[in-house]
Parts: sequence; structure tokens; C-alpha cells
Amino acid sequence: MDLVHFPSLRSFLHRRVGTNRYLRPDENTQPEEHTAAELLSLKDIILDEVVTGKTELLDEIGQHMQWEYGIAQESVARALAHREHIGSTALGYGVAIPHARIESLNRIHLVYLRLRPPIPYDAPDGAPITDVVAILVPKQAAEEHFRILAEISQRFSDSRFRAQLQRCASPLEVKQRFDAWPEVIA
Repeated sequence: MDLVHFPSLRSFLHRRVGTNRYLRPDENTQPEEHTAAELLSLKDIILDEVVTGKTELLDEIGQHMQWEYGIAQESVARALAHREHIGSTALGYGVAIPHARIESLNRIHLVYLRLRPPIPYDAPDGAPITDVVAILVPKQAAEEHFRILAEISQRFSDSRFRAQLQRCASPLEVKQRFDAWPEVIA
């Protein structure tokens, strides 16, 4: 298996991800843990999206959240842009994981976008990005936020997983790849 390691993200997440998990307000005893595959729905998979740059991409994610979930586009785009201002969420190898906490959310949302053509995104390797997984979490979901971020990073460090996603022709195929990981699908 050809794995890419993102050392700065790995060490950061290793320090941040602990055994405490996000508890939903109505649950006091059992922590709720979901995998990225469970959190990604078909309606949140957007293929061959055309955007001209980072700002337009973040606006598009905000627009998607407004259309699908009634979350204000401006609040999503602003939160994602604020996080990007702190430092680029591009990992390299054509991957970016923009992420932010959104006060009005009541659960974690993932949005996968495959961009055509790739766009520059201040990646550590200088490569433009094609694969984007936006992670939007409620304000109180700090530990779950970092756990999902670590899982997405691990998935995209697998070159076979990235290659499989590039070959997917439909949102259903993308969802199947997410569901099957870490198993390799021919």
C-alpha cells in the first residue's frame, strides 16, 4: 500500500484526539462516534465542480449547505475562510480538508467535492487540489472534529483510495469507496 504521511497534521492530531468523545445534548451516557463514511451522504457528494479558486470553492460549500440544510451560506463560507486564514488546509497530493465549527449546526456534516479543473490552494507540495472534503461541525464537537479530521487524512494518505475516487463516475460510486475503505476495491 502506497501511503503518504502528513507529519505536521499527524502530530497535531495525535496530541488533540483523546478518548473523550462528543456527547449529544440528549445523551448523557453514551458517546456518539461516526465514521466519515457514515457522515457522508449521497447528496453531499459533488463531482466535477468548476470553481476558479479557494474563495469560490468555500462559497460553493456554503451555498450547498444553504440549499440542502438551510444553514446560512455566509456563516459557512466565513467560518471556512477564517480557518484558511490561520493556515491552509491543503495536505498535498491534490487534497484539501477545509474544516470549521459552525454554531448553528446540530450534527457533523461532510461534503466531498471533486474539482475539474484543479485549483491552486497553497498546498505544502505546491500541487493544485482536486479532492476536497469539507468538515463542518457544531461548536461543541471538538474531539469528534479532530477524530474525523484524522480519519479523512488517513484515508487520503492512501494513493489507491485517491486513485479510486478519481475514477468514480457517480456520487454512488464515491459513497461505495468511502464505505469500503480501507478495503481496496478493484
